[in-house]
Amino acid sequence: MKNDLKYQSGFGSYFETEVIPGTLPVGRNSPQQPPQGLYPEQLNGTAFTMKRNENLRTWLYRQQPSVIQGEWTRSSSPKYWTSVVADDGQTPPQALRWGPLKAETDCDFIDGVRTMVANATSEGSAVHHYLFNQSMNKKYFYNSDGELVLLPQEGSILLKTEMGNLLVEPQEIAVIPRGIKFAVHTTGNGWHRGYLGENTGAPLRLPELGPIGSNGLANPRDFLFPVAAYETEKSSVELVSKFQNRFWKTTLPSSPLNVVAWHGNYAPYKYDLRQFNTIGTISYDHPDPSIFTVLTSPSAIPGKANIDFVIFPPRWLVGENTFRPPYYHRNLMNEYMGLLGGVYDAKKEGFVPGGSSLHNCMVPHGPDADTFYKELKREEKPQKVDATMAFMFESSQIYQASAYALAQAPLDKDYWKCWQGLKNQFEGTP
Repeated sequence: MKNDLKYQSGFGSYFETEVIPGTLPVGRNSPQQPPQGLYPEQLNGTAFTMKRNENLRTWLYRQQPSVIQGEWTRSSSPKYWTSVVADDGQTPPQALRWGPLKAETDCDFIDGVRTMVANATSEGSAVHHYLFNQSMNKKYFYNSDGELVLLPQEGSILLKTEMGNLLVEPQEIAVIPRGIKFAVHTTGNGWHRGYLGENTGAPLRLPELGPIGSNGLANPRDFLFPVAAYETEKSSVELVSKFQNRFWKTTLPSSPLNVVAWHGNYAPYKYDLRQFNTIGTISYDHPDPSIFTVLTSPSAIPGKANIDFVIFPPRWLVGENTFRPPYYHRNLMNEYMGLLGGVYDAKKEGFVPGGSSLHNCMVPHGPDADTFYKELKREEKPQKVDATMAFMFESSQIYQASAYALAQAPLDKDYWKCWQGLKNQFEGTP
């Protein structure tokens, strides 16, 4: 599918967009008195009294307001569980790894979500995988519990949202803030595979650059936001909501994507991970993964994120007198990794595109034995890590594995063995 959609750029910008010229109130006209008989509706992503630079809200000008809906009834999604997963302490203090999920029955995006891990707190995060082959026809979804990060791994997806449309390809991500209604459509035949992050803490933002200065990492102008577009569907549709970690459904007389114009700074967006400006050492030592942070959700403790979204893109390695792959480490933070394409430099075997791994708090991990010994023998010269794109959701809270992840997903039960070939090479004497 050709990406001929129009976008607006700039993370943190205040946008205004209209399908029909003259739809947006201007000047001294009240935002609550739009022309052409439209209904004004404000969508707030933060509390009213947040700091001005942190306040998120958008005025929507709709053909019908969101209050036009039926009675809500309980619903379910077979393997998309809540963002709070209680596994009764079954997650071991051990490195875990999964292969790509296997296709099951025909389904759309919502029914194709599989919960893998989640924090057992109301403000935290969860990581899911998705696998679907059907569009959400006459079906829409919104998440009251948090914002969603979609990472296609196989197959581009078309996101139709209240604010407009986003075509998201592999190597790109899309973020849909809390409460925004949307539908996910296929762009071709076959299965669409990817990852889905769910952030129930503070909204994602760009990290501070500190000593890096004004340039580097993700550039605000590379984040793309939709322009206004609306659907003309006038027949009954289904709306599904995730609210208080439960699923609900209702019917609407027509499509909820009926916004003719909007202005504000609370909207979905996409970002091409290949635009990331990687920072690294040009002298010695392996840098910490924090320099690969694309977006962050801060916690109440400065420097200790609720969740960081981190990538490991193509890059040059030039450090001298340095073991270039990640060193062996045990962290306070908790890491869930996935591979969008190529080969990950610290795990050249076993960790494959569409797969994932979990390294929780203080669980030791690092290069497998084969990688370690190969890197010891590598000639010290500039090395290009190419044709790769790995990512990590790093949280300050423990990730509990779901029952599905431990019992039904393709869990690699021999993952722990990849380090057991590391020999004691100590040559000292007492």
